[in-house]
Amino acid sequence: MTGAGGVLVNLILFAVVCIAPTVLFWCALRVPKLVHRIREKHAKPQPEGPPIERVAADLRRVHRLLAGYPSGTPAARRLGTRQAYDELLTQACRQVGVPHRLGELPEGMDREIERLRVEESLRERGLAVP
Repeated sequence: MTGAGGVLVNLILFAVVCIAPTVLFWCALRVPKLVHRIREKHAKPQPEGPPIERVAADLRRVHRLLAGYPSGTPAARRLGTRQAYDELLTQACRQVGVPHRLGELPEGMDREIERLRVEESLRERGLAVP
């Protein structure tokens, strides 16, 4: 009986010696993912863009620029300012959750109407835009 017990102990010891390194390396490879999941779970959500107050202030500033251009202002400057205004409207829509089609529509009357619709939707959501 002593011989059979010794063989069983040696067999278990052999299995532990062979399997233990594999299990330890497998666990070591899983630890970074586990730490990342724990950090993600406890991390505070970070906003994707600038603060909404800054976007609203920029919207008002760029709108004043557009409205204040005199009649002799070059078309390139007007177009660039309109595109900047559209980009700011897009950021505001993304942050407030307003659907828009500003990126899809070409320059013209349809885009002007969409711009007005987006401005009104943002006003309804509480964002003070002109």
